[in-house]
Amino acid sequence: MGSIRFRLTILSFLQFFVWGSWLTSIAVYLTGPELNFNGAQTGSVFSTLGIAALFMPGVLGVIADKYVSAEKLFAVCHISGAASLFAASQSVSPDSMYISILINSLVYMPTIALSNSISYNLLEKAGLDVIKVFPPIRVWGTIGFIAAMWTSDLMGWASGPGQLQFGGISAMMLGLYALTLPKCGFQSDSTKNWKNALGLDALGLFKQKHLAVFFLFAMLIGAALQITNLWGQTFIRDFNTSVEYKNSFAVTHPGILLSISQISETAFILTIPFFLKRFGIRTVMLFSILAWVARFGLFAIGNPGNGMIFLFLSMLVYGMAFDFFNISGSLFVEKETPASIRSSAQGLFMIMTNGLGSILGGIFSGYIVDVFTKQGMRQWPEIWVAFGAYSAVLALLFLILFKPQKENTVLV
Repeated sequence: MGSIRFRLTILSFLQFFVWGSWLTSIAVYLTGPELNFNGAQTGSVFSTLGIAALFMPGVLGVIADKYVSAEKLFAVCHISGAASLFAASQSVSPDSMYISILINSLVYMPTIALSNSISYNLLEKAGLDVIKVFPPIRVWGTIGFIAAMWTSDLMGWASGPGQLQFGGISAMMLGLYALTLPKCGFQSDSTKNWKNALGLDALGLFKQKHLAVFFLFAMLIGAALQITNLWGQTFIRDFNTSVEYKNSFAVTHPGILLSISQISETAFILTIPFFLKRFGIRTVMLFSILAWVARFGLFAIGNPGNGMIFLFLSMLVYGMAFDFFNISGSLFVEKETPASIRSSAQGLFMIMTNGLGSILGGIFSGYIVDVFTKQGMRQWPEIWVAFGAYSAVLALLFLILFKPQKENTVLV
């Protein structure tokens, strides 16, 4: 059935293909004429990703280590996720949609880590160098995300329940495919336990001021990430109310335009070693926050006509905004924490960014959108300026408050 490298490439591709089919476009459907959810209701649905990220990756990580083979657990999660997406496609009320997407989040979010664990396990069993072989495999996950965005966009599913049905079919295929993978087994003598899996071993790091400040900003910056994931396509599609922009490429294919953000993300990852060596961790993470200011500011002045260049530049700057905190922040945690709690500290970092940050971003952004919605029309320049102002305040506070230990200012 092919080499293990090829089979894991398919796994990585489908893992993020499932997510890309609906993640960046679901707000278009929720706020559209068919459902007509308001900003708070839409943000609440999106915040379920953060709720799941608070504890499910840790819980299922322990189960996969101690009780159930990872590939079987992975398959069950995706098959369950398929059912929840089909249920979501039939949901018409905010409450039923919230429950369906919450269930999906609970079973999908832990599969991100599980897919990595399966790949590491099977590559090691095959005698391959994980550090050398895994990154090219993981890149196909981003390609899968982009491919799903394009497919959903070009097929016209992004503004209706078709995106959820598309995601459900993809998740079912991935779940069944995972059952054909070689067995990973499990380690009943694993040293991982519930406490370190949930990041609790690392709570003592909050006693160190610079780490407490860092984790606080991880949450606040994590909120910024969710804003354009949630509202980007809705913003661009709202230009269809203008005769001038209605038939423009950006309005008819916003998913393709937004996919440039993911392409930028893969490019900026490669620049991180240079920037860390040249500027140091504090400055690099400050660049990330300032990039969020630019991301939102460019959205505020952009349009699908003569302002298209600003939308394009916003997509390009996304890579710096995302990578320079998420990736560099993970490296900072790796260098700053003792080896005995390093895994727990990384888990805590993920909880702060993808857990609490996602919840904050979903709820906060929904309320902001409602504040600037007048007579059913969203006032996007004001909305993006508000988000940009939030990021600018974060940048100023980060510059004042975050003081890493001198010897760890530069990571190489």
